[in-house]
Amino acid sequence: MVSLSAADVVGELKALRKGRAIFTTPLADRIGPALRSACGIVEEDGTVEMRRKLSDRLRPLVESLPDDLKIALLAAFALDERARKPFYQERVHWAAITLDRDDRTVRRRIDEGIEQIAALAVAAAVPAPRLYPGRGWHTEELRVTLALDQPVPEAFEFRRVVADADEIAVLDLALTLPVTGESGDSAREPDLGVDVFHGGVLAGRVRESSDRIGLALRLPEPLRRGARHEVGLRFRANLREHRYVCVPRHPCDFFDLHVRFGERVPNRIVRQEKVSPAGVEDRSRTGTALVADDAGEVHVRFRNLAPGFAYGIRWT
Repeated sequence: MVSLSAADVVGELKALRKGRAIFTTPLADRIGPALRSACGIVEEDGTVEMRRKLSDRLRPLVESLPDDLKIALLAAFALDERARKPFYQERVHWAAITLDRDDRTVRRRIDEGIEQIAALAVAAAVPAPRLYPGRGWHTEELRVTLALDQPVPEAFEFRRVVADADEIAVLDLALTLPVTGESGDSAREPDLGVDVFHGGVLAGRVRESSDRIGLALRLPEPLRRGARHEVGLRFRANLREHRYVCVPRHPCDFFDLHVRFGERVPNRIVRQEKVSPAGVEDRSRTGTALVADDAGEVHVRFRNLAPGFAYGIRWT
């Protein structure tokens, strides 16, 4: 990883804000090594993925600033939809009108804000102690998009893992297909369709319990300690209960879940975080209420997932 300095991040952020900012094409030419390191951008990333990583990293930093600096930087980097104008000076002027200030003042606010988020980015780059030690490997990032408005629900899973030991050749994954309380029928292996898009070969699958199917994914080559690897999978299954949760076997640093209900949005959707397996079955259990957007979708994120506990959503 590049050794980050605040001065390097400041310089690259000032270059990024020019033109269309994060919507510049080609974007790769505008992102230097400091921003790549701070945002986790790798050589294999395309423009869409680079833009997503920039937005995901910059937005929380900007949102943490005082309101005047926040508005100025949201405009500077075109993070606010209302300020997605083709020229930097146009976005500065939009922020000036919004803040009831002149353009020169907004430019000073932008410079001040850039200094602050650069310092925050560098501070955050120091690895935090792991809450849960890895057992061979751990998931650094898991992103799932679940479409419930399909004839058979489909989930697309993109996972980045990190080897915590040498010679990691197989990932032991699993998926929970909850049984219905009424029938008590066990999940069957044929109930689950699995396609590997990239990152390995499905080497085996076995029913581990009444509601959990284990999957063995053989990697293209063994990983050495510290190496990262990305896999892409698609799952298809008829969900027997109105919930979708991740119950990690290995530690997971970050879990990002999009669920699309489409036109049939349930009456109640709740967030479930670090729920014991027994608690997942409890329909009376409360959780933070979620509201679907106009597209019939909800989006939740979790960090530092503990192995053996459930994270996701439930609906009725």
